Amino acid sequence: MNRINQKLQETKKILSIYFSAGYPNLNDTVQIIQGLEKNGVDMIEIGLPFSDPLADGPTIQASSTQALHNGMTTQVLFDQLKDIRKTVAIPLVIMGYFNPMLQYGIENFCQKCAEIGIDGLIIPDLPVDVYADEYKATFEKYGLKNIFLITPQTSVERIHFIDSVSDGFIYMVSSASVTGSQTGFGSAQEEYFKRIADMNLKNPQVIGFGINNKETFNQATQFAKGAIIGSAFIQHLTENGTGKIEEFVKAIR
Repeated sequence: MNRINQKLQETKKILSIYFSAGYPNLNDTVQIIQGLEKNGVDMIEIGLPFSDPLADGPTIQASSTQALHNGMTTQVLFDQLKDIRKTVAIPLVIMGYFNPMLQYGIENFCQKCAEIGIDGLIIPDLPVDVYADEYKATFEKYGLKNIFLITPQTSVERIHFIDSVSDGFIYMVSSASVTGSQTGFGSAQEEYFKRIADMNLKNPQVIGFGINNKETFNQATQFAKGAIIGSAFIQHLTENGTGKIEEFVKAIR
């Protein structure tokens, strides 16, 4: 069974952390992953830096730009992660944009992910219908879960379609804004969380965007299987480097 599916079967709420590979320094990637697992994080999203990250707010954009300046590329990331499964057991997901994957070659990219032990991909700019028609078979051949995003504006019909072609979790974007642009959740967002929960989808939901502390993590996980923290963790890395990961995770739960 895929590590993502195994993790989702556990009774506890999932804490997933996102960071940009190659930030703060090019060779920090593996140390950050190991530090997050050691301190109780359940799943990690490894950001593959891209020059035009549409969904990302200023914090993640800045970290992505710095990572590119540091020399991060698709091949460098694969080289860094080649032995990651010797020390790390939790699910690892690569989150990135479709262009670098297309340039690398979709089959080659998926094959490399499988060799390394990557469990899934999040590709915000790959439409679900294009995936279903053109790439689903390749992803499944290599045992990769493709994780799709929904927002408060996503239609019921599209949510059901996403649910039908998914076999992992659904990334539930908390609002229509970019990452890192909000603090706390209002009644409209809680109504949205509840509305999706009441749809009884076959795939569990994990909420991202706007999760930055214990309060927002607990708010989000009232209605979903887990929550994702990105901008707040990257800000922590910016201010503290890689040495205080334990402090960050303990402040969340």
